[in-house]
Parts: sequence; C-alpha cells; structure tokens
Amino acid sequence: MNMKYGASGFPIKPVCEEIQRVADLGFDYFELSMDPPEGHWTKICELENQIMAILADTGMPVICHLPCFVYTPDLTPAIRRASLDEMKHSLDAAAGINVHKAVLHPGYITGMGMFAMDAAKKYAHTALTAIVAHARDLNIQLCFENMFPSYHLNFEPESFEDLFKEFPGLKMTLDTGHANIGDPEQTRLGQFVTRLAPYIGHVHISDNFGKKDDHMAVGKGNIDFESLVSSLKQAGYDDTITFEVFSANTDDLVKSRERIEFLFSNA
Repeated sequence: MNMKYGASGFPIKPVCEEIQRVADLGFDYFELSMDPPEGHWTKICELENQIMAILADTGMPVICHLPCFVYTPDLTPAIRRASLDEMKHSLDAAAGINVHKAVLHPGYITGMGMFAMDAAKKYAHTALTAIVAHARDLNIQLCFENMFPSYHLNFEPESFEDLFKEFPGLKMTLDTGHANIGDPEQTRLGQFVTRLAPYIGHVHISDNFGKKDDHMAVGKGNIDFESLVSSLKQAGYDDTITFEVFSANTDDLVKSRERIEFLFSNA
C-alpha cells in the first residue's frame, strides 16, 4: 500500500514547531493550515527558507489547507475580492514550499446571503472557477472538501457529482466528521464513497456524534470507521489521510492513526 498518514498543524502555533511536532509523532507528512496568525500566506512567504529546511530535515512533504475563514460567496463585492485574493496568495505561497495538493473549503454562505441564495451560489461558483484555474497554473492538485448543512451548499454527494463533471481536474477531500453532521441515519459518509470514489483524492479523519465538528479521536464518537475503511479499500483508495484530531492529548492523535492503519491492514 502507498497510503500516507499525516496530521494538521494548529495555526496559532509557529509553523516550524508544528512540523517538528508532527514529524516526532511519526507521521508521513504535514498538513499546513493556512489561517492566521501563523499559517497566513504572508508568514509562510517570510519563513519560506526555514520551512523548506525543516521539511528537508524531517523528510516530510507538505499538503496545504487553504484558508477556512474567508467569504468568497459574500454579497459585498469588496469582501468577495479580498477573499479570492487570500485564496490566490495562499496558493502562491504553497507553491513556494513545493506543495502539490491543497484542500479547499467551499464558500461559507452567511449574513444576508442566506436570503439571496441564488446570488450567493453564483458568487461561490465564480470564485471556485478562478481558484481551480489558479491551482492548475501552479500544478497544485485541488481537493474540494465536503462540508455540513450550515454551510448551505456542498454537503451532499449529488452536488459534488455536478462539480466534477464541470471541473475534470478537481478532486475531493472526504471529511468524515463533516459528513456525519446532521445525518442521523448515518448514510451520507457511505454514499460519498459509493458515488464519488474515483474523485476522492484526500481524506480527513475525525470523529463526532453528528451534532458538531468536534474533531475527536477515532472511536470517541459514533462514526463507523470500520465500514468506511472497508468501503475505501474496496474502492481502491490508497493516497493521503490527514488526522484532524484536535485533542490536547497527543495519544489521541497517534492512537487514531494506529486504529485506521489496523483497519486498512485487516479490511
């Protein structure tokens, strides 16, 4: 198997320290969260040489997670422009540290956008078109992440089917925690794999009870990871899996990786 297991950094802490922490825990790669203050693109550009040096020293490649807290579908033109600029600058900074895969959140519809959904969705689509083109120009594989119902778009499998037809080079980041939220029947996660397996290019692993994005350790919530791993293995998935387990106890992060590794080995 060629599966690679990584862990996310916490963008409140210095990036180089987070890379070393993830390396010391035995992960294969680092997922860089490009949110401020420490993960912002200006900081990444400023520290480019130091980041490249520690990546070389630890032997770890890096995947980036583009900014989460920007608003490309906003009804205010200046906010949309600023949000798109942040995405493009982040991709440029990622290319500077040899990133070849990037996670993209769908635009978050908020404020008055909830009362003008057609316009907000149009703006989100316009931004996605520009971001996909910019990533392609930089030779970065963009992996579009499924969200949850409060985002108002891109949380059901059928919405992704249309996107992949329109953007042939686009892949998916399958987020287990997001798929479980607002799905009491717990069928959505399995449907993503069944319907979209050829498009899955990255996976985020965390657990919850279907109410909030708790980012708990594997086994601490109610997600059926045994079924998920069986479906992914049957579909031939053999790529990158990032553990987004945000626990103060690093054992939770390591044990989550060990559990998923075990399931893949025995599926």
